[in-house]
Amino acid sequence: AGSVESKNEAAMSELVPEPRQKPVVPMKPMGINASLLGYIGIDTIIEQMRKKTMKTGFDFNIMVVGQSGLGKSTLVNTLFKSQVSRKSSGWNREEKIPKTVEIKAIGHVIEEGGVKMKLTVIDTPGFGDQINNENCWEPIEKYINEQYEKFLKEEVNIARKKRIPDTRVHCCLYFISPTGHSLRPLDLEFMKHLSKVVNIIPVIAKADTMTLEEKTEFKQRVRKELEVNGIEFYPQKEFDEDLEDKTENDKIRQESMPFAVVGSDKEYQVNGKRVLGRKTPWGIIEVENLSHCEFALLRDFVIRTHLQDLKEVTHNIHYETYRAKRLNDNGGLPPMTVETEENHESNL
Repeated sequence: AGSVESKNEAAMSELVPEPRQKPVVPMKPMGINASLLGYIGIDTIIEQMRKKTMKTGFDFNIMVVGQSGLGKSTLVNTLFKSQVSRKSSGWNREEKIPKTVEIKAIGHVIEEGGVKMKLTVIDTPGFGDQINNENCWEPIEKYINEQYEKFLKEEVNIARKKRIPDTRVHCCLYFISPTGHSLRPLDLEFMKHLSKVVNIIPVIAKADTMTLEEKTEFKQRVRKELEVNGIEFYPQKEFDEDLEDKTENDKIRQESMPFAVVGSDKEYQVNGKRVLGRKTPWGIIEVENLSHCEFALLRDFVIRTHLQDLKEVTHNIHYETYRAKRLNDNGGLPPMTVETEENHESNL
């Protein structure tokens, strides 16, 4: 009987597993009081990064879209205080309105305070200028996706460049005509399609043609129409990283957007100061005076506070979405072109 019991016990011990040991939870890193041990120098990383960026410079590609005559070229020149637009770079005054939308990119290097910026201004002459403007946003979407494709091909190369040239569109300024009524179907159609692939910043052009009341009312109407049509403009709500970002961006979304702007590359003397402005029979509209227009708000937003974020959202969201879809459609790799096959063979 004793042997039967011992057999049963052995069988039981096989069935009942031994209690598993709890995994060792790693201790939380303790905050070391640096003042006890002296200065380490971790904070110098910021200076190291700054030096590196100043040496290499950075790319920024801005696209301007809107009907002709809305002052797109002038505004871009005003934004960068340089003659950077297509029209100021040897444009022929007799140039006719193109039959279809053309894409013209012009590159410049702007240097300020030792920092180099490789600026590319992408103009879209012919957009919205025809009698039938159906699908006139398609060449623009095609161009934006072609830049993502170019970047992706460089990225998947076996022997890829240390620094891939970045031609991706970081920001698209969409010019709304200052009608004071509502957005045209073309405006809504463009923003509906393009807001998924690029950072769109809507601006009301030539805002000096409206009274202050008309401007405020028009801005509210545009915001409402964009919301009703489910159009997300930059900065998009879902990409706010923390509470600070959300508070700052909410203010921009609810108060500033779309920026009502006036551009000018002409200087005038006002109260002993030289200012950029537009001369009218009743006085000078100062471009950088906030009580005259919102150009200064747009400039600060695009260049002084959100330039890096525009680049990051382009890379981490828009490009990433394109890349994931592209690789998914092709089973993990973009299709081999003759060029990539040659590169592949030469690398082997």
